[in-house]
Amino acid sequence: MKLKTMLAKPYANYTHNRLVKEKKQAVEDQKSIFQLILSRAQITDFGKKHQFEKITSHYEYTQHVPLQDYEGMRSYIDEIKNGKSDVLWRGKPLYFAKTSGTTSGAKYIPITKESIGNHINTAREALLNYMAQTDGYDLASGNMIFLSGAPTLERVGGIPTGRLSGIVNHHVPRYLQTNQLPSYETNCIEEWEEKLDKIVEETIDKNMMLISGIPPWVQMYFDRLQEKSGKTIQELFPNFKLLPHGGVNIEPYKSKLNQSIGIGNDVHYLETFPASEGFFAYQDTIDFQGLILNTNSGIFFEFVPLDEIHKENPKRLTLEHVELGINYALIINSNAGLWGYNIGDTVKFVSLDPYRIIVSGRIKHFISAFGEHVIAEEVEHSLRIACEEHKVSTVECTVAPCISQSEGQSYHEWFIEFDQAPSNMQAFGKSLDNAMRKKNIYYEDLVGGGILTPLVITPLKKNAFQDYMRSIGKLGGQNKVPRLSNDRKIADALEQYKF
Repeated sequence: MKLKTMLAKPYANYTHNRLVKEKKQAVEDQKSIFQLILSRAQITDFGKKHQFEKITSHYEYTQHVPLQDYEGMRSYIDEIKNGKSDVLWRGKPLYFAKTSGTTSGAKYIPITKESIGNHINTAREALLNYMAQTDGYDLASGNMIFLSGAPTLERVGGIPTGRLSGIVNHHVPRYLQTNQLPSYETNCIEEWEEKLDKIVEETIDKNMMLISGIPPWVQMYFDRLQEKSGKTIQELFPNFKLLPHGGVNIEPYKSKLNQSIGIGNDVHYLETFPASEGFFAYQDTIDFQGLILNTNSGIFFEFVPLDEIHKENPKRLTLEHVELGINYALIINSNAGLWGYNIGDTVKFVSLDPYRIIVSGRIKHFISAFGEHVIAEEVEHSLRIACEEHKVSTVECTVAPCISQSEGQSYHEWFIEFDQAPSNMQAFGKSLDNAMRKKNIYYEDLVGGGILTPLVITPLKKNAFQDYMRSIGKLGGQNKVPRLSNDRKIADALEQYKF
C-alpha cells in the first residue's frame, strides 16, 4: 500500500465520523455561527450602521439587515477596493474572487482569513468523506484533475484577485500537488481550447483517478481524449473512479458522460455546491439523493420561499423552520462579510434529518411570460423523462418563450442539441410536453386552456452550444448556458445553429 493511501485512511475515517456528529447538531451549530459572526462584525462599518451590538435574535436581525444582492453591497465593496479596512469584516479580505455577473458586470466577492477555510476545507472534507464511505483511500495516490479557470491573480486595491478556482489552486496541500494535473503553466493558459489540447497532452498517459469540473466541459475533455486515442475513458484510465462536479445539474449530461466513460464503468459521481460566496453543500453519500448542507463552516443560512422573494417583507426562515419540497431562495450571512446576501440560487430540501438539499435553479433563470413560473428543475426533469422514454440522449438545451400576437399561438421553444436524436421528433415533443404539464400545474392550465400551444423543439447542429459560447467569449472554465430564459436573447443567437 502506498504511503499516501495509508495516511489517508485514518484521516478520512476521522473526517467521516466528525461529519456524522455534525449532522445531528446542525441547528445548534447554525445558532452558534449566527452569534459568532455578529459579534465579530460589530466593529465594522456595516455592523455599526445596522446596529449589530443591539441584535439578540434572528427576528431582530431581519429588522436591521435587509435582503440584498451584489448591487446592494457594491458601495461597501468599492470602499474596500479603495483601501479601507473594517468595512464588511474585520481588517481587509485576503482575496477578491472575481466573477462575471450578468447584470452587475464584474463582481468582487471578498474572501477573508476566516472564510478561506470554508472553500478549502469543505472540498477536502467531501473527498475524505467519500474515501471513508467507499474504502477509496487509493484516490490519495492517483492523479487528479480539476478543470477550471486560470490560477493567475491580479491586485485590486492591493488585494490579490482572480477566479475562485485560481485562488483555491494556491491552497492545494503540498502532499497533493504532485498528484495534481495539469501543470501550473498549462493551467495558466486563458484560451480554453488551447488549454484543453495541452491538458489532453499532459494527462492522456497518466493514472487518472479523479476528474472534476462542470459537466459540459468535462464532456469536452472526454471528447478530445477519445478523438486523439480512439479509446473510451475507461480504457484510457482503468483506475478512474470519481467525478466530482458542480455548477449545473448533471442529469442532462449523464447519459453521454457514461457513454464516453464506457460500458460497465463503476465511476461514482459526487455532486458539490461551491460558489465564490461560499462552499454551501456537497453529496455526503452515494446512496441517497441530495447534498448535505454545510452548517458548521462560517455561514449562517436563511431561506426565503420563492413565491415571497420579490415581496417587500418576505419570510426569512432559519434552518429549523424549513419544510420538504418547497423552493427557497438561498440567503447567506458569513465570515466573509456578506450580510442578507441573496446568491441567486434556489434550493429544495429532500431531507430534514439530516438537512439535505438539491439545487433547483436560479432566481433569474425562469419562464413566466404567461404566469407559468417554469424553473430549471422542471425543465431538466421533463427532458430526462422524455429521453428515457424514447431512449435518446442530449448534449445541451435551453428554453425560451415565443410570444405571438395571434391569440393562442404562443409557445415555449426548446433548443436542443441531441447526441442521439429521436426517430420520431413529433412523438418526442409530445412526451416532453406531457411531462412538463404533469410537473407544472400553471403550464398545464395554459396549454389546456389554449393560451399556449404545446412546446416546439428546435434541433441544433453538432457543437452548437460550444460554438455559441465561443462566440460570446465564454467557452470553458466555470461558464455555463442558462437552462431557460424569460426573453429571446439566447434563443435569437441560437437561430444560426439550427438544422
